[in-house]
Amino acid sequence: MQSALFNTGNDIKPLAERLRPQSLDTIIGQDHLVGQGAPIRTMVDNKNLQSMILWGPPGCGKTTLARILAETSGLHFEALSAIFSGVGDLRKVFGGARSRAQDGLKTLLFIDEIHRFNKAQQDAFLPLVEDGTILLIGATTENPSFELNAALLSRASVYVLNRLDMNALEQMISVAENDTKILPLNDEARTMLKAMADGDGRYLLNMIEQIHASHSGDELDTEGLAQIIQKRAPQYDKGEDSHYNLISALHKSVRGSDPDAALYWYARMLDGGEDPRYLARRITRMAYEDIGLASPQALSMCIDAWNAYERLGSPEGELAIAQALVYLATAPKSNATYVAYKKARSSAKKHGSLMPPKHILNAPTSMMKDQGYGDGYQYDPDVEGGFSGQNYFPDEMVPESFYNPKGDGFEKGIKDRLDDWNTKRNEDS
Repeated sequence: MQSALFNTGNDIKPLAERLRPQSLDTIIGQDHLVGQGAPIRTMVDNKNLQSMILWGPPGCGKTTLARILAETSGLHFEALSAIFSGVGDLRKVFGGARSRAQDGLKTLLFIDEIHRFNKAQQDAFLPLVEDGTILLIGATTENPSFELNAALLSRASVYVLNRLDMNALEQMISVAENDTKILPLNDEARTMLKAMADGDGRYLLNMIEQIHASHSGDELDTEGLAQIIQKRAPQYDKGEDSHYNLISALHKSVRGSDPDAALYWYARMLDGGEDPRYLARRITRMAYEDIGLASPQALSMCIDAWNAYERLGSPEGELAIAQALVYLATAPKSNATYVAYKKARSSAKKHGSLMPPKHILNAPTSMMKDQGYGDGYQYDPDVEGGFSGQNYFPDEMVPESFYNPKGDGFEKGIKDRLDDWNTKRNEDS
């Protein structure tokens, strides 16, 4: 029995192609864009389709949506991949679009992986988009605000397609079962199959096809499924969006004192092929940005973990980094030093090249002594209580307060000392 909602066509075609949705109603997992009252559905219903960028992970339906929009809007559909196309291909498509425009037919130009085009190639679309010769739909897995130029973004709306969740993947399995008669998996294997798809509908259908091609007989459990389907590499691009999203999640989990979440994102990045040295460097930054003097041992812990990884390599050294990560997540937090440093840099730029006060300058020559260098300087270790309270800012500058510890962890003692010293300074002034 074939699905009534999908074009099953010729059985020679791959399953993913046979089951490609043919209308907005059959698109799975993107109701926020194509459901009743959603923005893309509304444009189609109002016959007011505009150029757009579809941003989403692999296998979420970007190409399918573009094809459906062309068909439902009565537009000529042209598709190019930015990976395999160059200037010559663009000129040929533009020429055809202009010719059709003279006959009153508009062209929907779909560019897959549009972020792969350079700035000049992206600019080439603009005149034809502006005069209505083409309606441009670009698909990208990368953040458009980083990868596409501002001129193109100003002429196209950006719509975010969701990664397919478990419910959406289950719907796709049900549709596939209508086409393939039965999926020989028990409940645990069925759940495992959806997890292996990792939000990618096309990959899910390819796996289902592989199961039917490789298996006949009894129902498969998780072990039997694993023997047929190799584990998919995680969706992770060290040079692009996933890299920055996951390191942000890791950093914020540490900052939010959640060691379990921090370990999860750490494992995700390692599974994606991230260099542990990069992670060691980033958590070392966390030690002085988010923990600081609330736990001075944090920095040493990170440096030691980094050194341990350099000595041990993977996988043994990864455990040292994990231990440092747990220490950071469970340590008291303070950004007082980080904030103080930024304030000090700002103040230094504001006040320019002011000279230090003369009493804290060395006087190695008699002339410098005659100029008053070193006069009145008090050596704090020799002063009662080890604190003189002298001014160390330039004479032309009102002393400023940059470092204000919050009093958590080790910083509590620092705060108490600073409060005591500030009291003495006020008494002496």
